[in-house]
Amino acid sequence: MKKKVLALASALAVLLLLFAFSLSWGAVSIPFADLWPGLAEKGSSAYFIVHEVRLPRALTAVLAGIGLATGGVILQSLVRNPLASPDVIGITKGAGFAAAMVLFLFPRAPSGMVSVAAFCGAVLAFFLLMTLSRRLTLSPAALALVGVAIGAVFQAATQYLIVTHPTNVNLALLWMSGSLWGRDWTQVRTLLPWMALLLPFAWSRYSRLNLFLLGDETGASLGLAVSKQRFWLMLLAVAMAGISVSAVGAIGFIGLIAPHLARRIIGGRHEWLIPMSALLGANLMLLGDLVGRLVIAPREVPVGIMTAVIGAPYFIYLLRKQRKSG
Repeated sequence: MKKKVLALASALAVLLLLFAFSLSWGAVSIPFADLWPGLAEKGSSAYFIVHEVRLPRALTAVLAGIGLATGGVILQSLVRNPLASPDVIGITKGAGFAAAMVLFLFPRAPSGMVSVAAFCGAVLAFFLLMTLSRRLTLSPAALALVGVAIGAVFQAATQYLIVTHPTNVNLALLWMSGSLWGRDWTQVRTLLPWMALLLPFAWSRYSRLNLFLLGDETGASLGLAVSKQRFWLMLLAVAMAGISVSAVGAIGFIGLIAPHLARRIIGGRHEWLIPMSALLGANLMLLGDLVGRLVIAPREVPVGIMTAVIGAPYFIYLLRKQRKSG
């Protein structure tokens, strides 16, 4: 118990440190001593950069990282596959396709329409996943395989839009690569109430998620309505991931890496795993964004590219590990 509390406290301390660095470091560096005046005093020379640019960006990174990581935890437990995550099973690809449709087909639409379309695309991918895999009894293997197929279809459709509508390619590619550039208080106001509601609700389902790890037959023998609970918990995961993607774009691998790191640190019981994964997801988002802002400053590398640089080798490592264990 003490080790788990210490691990959570350490992850929280790292989060606070990265948050402070995110406010301080960038193309224009701000001394730590000027951060508080930059946050609270409108007359401060650092107020605009800290309060209006970097603070909402950092908060958006934290909230989106929490949503993606928590969604990944739930999906991996339900599918019982360490490779499951919102981007791997097609949820993120569905959101990206819907957003691309708005960007290419309705270029004059309000910017908020892109976020709404992305969330609707994530939900559409989820219902396709449920419909197609239901014929296969919603088994974990069916969910994983059908999800990969759905993601491939959405990815192909997105590529078709890029080829046939080249006029708005730059904006679409920036969104689909996942970026925190230009994020403001609008995204914070979108994400905060949802994460404040859904994260505690996800944590309250930890006992059901623990039962899913025992297998469907064992869970059913202990009174778990397997198919019903899998459906609603999957919907919860998709809601958290879809809302996050709608705010920051199609950022991958956070929902894959954060749960794995959390499991290694704190174990597999979801009462500890969910909060640890949420903290690590926020840390990874902040770290990826911070490195992306600094590596070729004053230009920026989108955070989605930075997380892919970290996540792709880790994904290959997991594939090799699963193959050896199989």
